Amino acid sequence: MNRRILGGTGISVSELSLGAMMFGAMGNPDHEDSVRIIHSALDAGINLIDTADVYSAGESEEIVGTAIRDRRDDVVLASKFGLPMGTDPNQRGASRRWIIQSVENSLRRLGTDHLDLYQLHRPDHDTDVAETLSALSDLVQAGKIRAFGSSMFPAETIVEAQWAAERRSTHRFLTEQLMYSIFTRRPEASVFPVTQRHDLGVLVFSPLNGGWLSGRADLTSSHRASTRPNHYDPTTVTGAAKAAAVGKLSALAAEAGMTLPQLAIAFARAHPAVTSVLIGPRTQEQLDSLLPAAEFDLSGDVLDRIDEIVPPGTELDPADNYNATPPAIEHPHLRRR
Repeated sequence: MNRRILGGTGISVSELSLGAMMFGAMGNPDHEDSVRIIHSALDAGINLIDTADVYSAGESEEIVGTAIRDRRDDVVLASKFGLPMGTDPNQRGASRRWIIQSVENSLRRLGTDHLDLYQLHRPDHDTDVAETLSALSDLVQAGKIRAFGSSMFPAETIVEAQWAAERRSTHRFLTEQLMYSIFTRRPEASVFPVTQRHDLGVLVFSPLNGGWLSGRADLTSSHRASTRPNHYDPTTVTGAAKAAAVGKLSALAAEAGMTLPQLAIAFARAHPAVTSVLIGPRTQEQLDSLLPAAEFDLSGDVLDRIDEIVPPGTELDPADNYNATPPAIEHPHLRRR
């Protein structure tokens, strides 16, 4: 599998990465099976594993830690912090207090003494970004983490954080993780140009748009549909638009000699701003079906036809790209007395 350098980190990562959200109670509760899937991904050439403290309340990190116990030096290990880990308001966010505590919790669950990449899972509008950068920089100095990044940051928040790091002479965010697929192309309009300007490595997740681009005939019976049934209803306005686009894309994939999910992943890989595409299999079968996507390079003609189906910079359902709206719109207290 081909490798790319992850932004300014200097770390070489595979073009496909393994997202670990589906390992544990949120997806596959069988620890031994999950470990086998992780080993299969590593054997296939994937070297970056991305997890988070909030995935199955830490269970995903524990599974990943078990899987890489004898292969730690071969793995680029990434985790995330910031989403609520309990009812206590201090067990979330990007304060120095929580960062110091959460990294120790993650290291314990993962059974390692350092993370290669530590990411703020969502923007924290209640904490000064300079405070966050200072705490994360101290973790770099202490050897607890090698680099740190952000996730689902709007373009203006990415720029603000880069400026804050320069003003305060701290380490800076070196990566951004965000949702990107044929159906969610909004990052092309602003986030990708900003990440390229600041030399950020970019990890993209949900290239199959939560299953819409999986090639499944009946999405209403899928694992994800059990938690978001309305999202997969083809009778809604957005559902009908996606279903129509799936039909056109499936035909295009067949012409190009690949499956729909392989086309979707190859599309995400093709953008010059993208470093690595996260795939999040729940089963070995799903992993086996997705791995060949690393070998497909889409021609200009195929990319042009995708652009005709879903134009660049647009998305079929704005609700897909959750938490990507500017805080001035997202948070009522910033626009109402």
